[in-house]
Amino acid sequence: MPGIVGIVSKGSREKNEKDLHLMMDCMMHEPFYTSGTYINEQLGLYAGWVCHKESFSDCMPVLNEKKDVVLIFTGENFADKEFIDQLKRKGHEFDASDASYLIHLYEDSGDEFLQQLNGWFSGILIDPKRGKVLLFNDRYGMQRIYYHESKEAFLFSSEAKSLLKARPALRKLDAKSLGELFVCDCVLENRSLYSDILLLPGGSCWKFDKSNEVRKDFYFTPAIWENQSTLDEKVFYNRLRETMLSVVPRYFRAKQPIAMSLTSGLDTRSIMSCISAGPGELPCFTFTGIKRDTLDVRIAQKVATACHQTHQVLRLDEKFLADFPKLAERTIYITDGYLDVCGTYDIYYNELARHIAPIRMTGKFGSEILGSLSMLKNTIRYNEELFHHDFKKYIDEAVRTFNDIKKGHKLSFAVFSETPWYQYGRLAMEMSKLTVRTPYMDNDLIKLMYQAPPQTRASKEIRFRLIEDGNPELSKIMTDRGNLGEYNYLISTCAQMFYYSLFKAEYIYLYQLPYWMPKLDKVFSSILLEKLLVGRYQLSHYRKWFQKPLSNYMREILLDGRTARRPYFNKEFIEKMVSLHSQGKYNYLNEINKTISVELIHRHLIEET
Repeated sequence: MPGIVGIVSKGSREKNEKDLHLMMDCMMHEPFYTSGTYINEQLGLYAGWVCHKESFSDCMPVLNEKKDVVLIFTGENFADKEFIDQLKRKGHEFDASDASYLIHLYEDSGDEFLQQLNGWFSGILIDPKRGKVLLFNDRYGMQRIYYHESKEAFLFSSEAKSLLKARPALRKLDAKSLGELFVCDCVLENRSLYSDILLLPGGSCWKFDKSNEVRKDFYFTPAIWENQSTLDEKVFYNRLRETMLSVVPRYFRAKQPIAMSLTSGLDTRSIMSCISAGPGELPCFTFTGIKRDTLDVRIAQKVATACHQTHQVLRLDEKFLADFPKLAERTIYITDGYLDVCGTYDIYYNELARHIAPIRMTGKFGSEILGSLSMLKNTIRYNEELFHHDFKKYIDEAVRTFNDIKKGHKLSFAVFSETPWYQYGRLAMEMSKLTVRTPYMDNDLIKLMYQAPPQTRASKEIRFRLIEDGNPELSKIMTDRGNLGEYNYLISTCAQMFYYSLFKAEYIYLYQLPYWMPKLDKVFSSILLEKLLVGRYQLSHYRKWFQKPLSNYMREILLDGRTARRPYFNKEFIEKMVSLHSQGKYNYLNEINKTISVELIHRHLIEET
């Protein structure tokens, strides 16, 4: 995905430049990327950047009028037009449609300019007169910076593979982190999958002086928001409504076309209720699976029509299954192993979405911020026989670590831990293809949510009100969970129970079916249960796919001698697992998914980087 790379070192220029180019080459995933380098030998800085053409950060490096301060920036910043106009009135010259104005915030405010930034970003600020290099990221840590420290150099990059390429000695998986990946689907506590590679914490402002010593400061901590007072319910809702109407338009300003990734739920509908796009100005699209149009498609079409916008359906097809082996490898490689092979459809969907518009507006994290949805759990189940007995201790340790970090402020956990850790893999894949936006992680909105009355986030009522007050027509359309719509209490309650049961039944049938129950698939088919269930909510059918269309691929990877030699797995169980799952006798989807993913990490990031 687009990002920055760098080396801070007093070593030889020739070696540092060579390493810099090695690091950047790993990140050039698409022909529509642009890139460049900046070197200041006196400060010992060797830096580079990769970005989408014509994106917000496609203007690097940014210099001030005197050309004595340099900024390298990746990501986006969402500021109100009035804020940018104030900078122009001060005499600064810049293009308001890209990141060039950010350098002037530093000129006016010094290091405190970071507190004025709003979005997902990371960057390097170089001030040669002061002998200073500043490495920073957004307050949530959504734009990742991996780093490795040694006596000789400090290396950093938006992608871990860059560090693995420049420093082959780092090419080994960290057992503790791998245990967390199995248990939680992510790595916790700002560590990475790779030994001696860490993550820059969110809100960092790390300063390097002329001697290359680093001072690890923060410009923001969650306590700043946690200590606010709670608002009265009526006052809070009025402020929330005002904030949404102020925040959402920020995310629809761009020099490139924007398309809405529309679903049937409340999060994208709340956004649609806050905009006033003219007919056909905001193209909409929805992802769907192979078998049938999901409820997302059917309902999203109604939402788009109510808002007078066009709508397209982006569908998985047989080509996806035929190309799955290559797409799975790309998924693991691009995301540094953080999105598993069952997330491979994301690379397919987002390539299609880019043909509609290079910027994809989403409702991501709306249910986590305005609601209390939590996806990060330690409940992923595996057959204990999967793991080598020496590795099981890391599985147990991951459970303890998760239970410890889950304590504390619930919203802070959602915003500063769950979102940047758990959601990163999918987001990295999406942002390698296009620019992804969501207004739900706007600073103003999140800051206000810390003042919500108790139990506000546990209820959907506040989002119902936002939609009805913003666009009453949208509140007349029922969601895929039976919410909203012009129905009385009894019908609404029955609809919610029905759709929730339908969702859970399909999810369990396709993914979490107990080990022994696939034996009943033939029975389900004979009574048309499968036809009734499959494809209404879920986009992928991997349990079934690994039995038939992907069975040979599964065998090729898992029965390979290299997989058998990995120190994490029980070879005998893998052989049994492959046989029983492919015959449809047992469900080992979780085990197959993670085992293939870890094997591809070894092949494409550890051994062949």
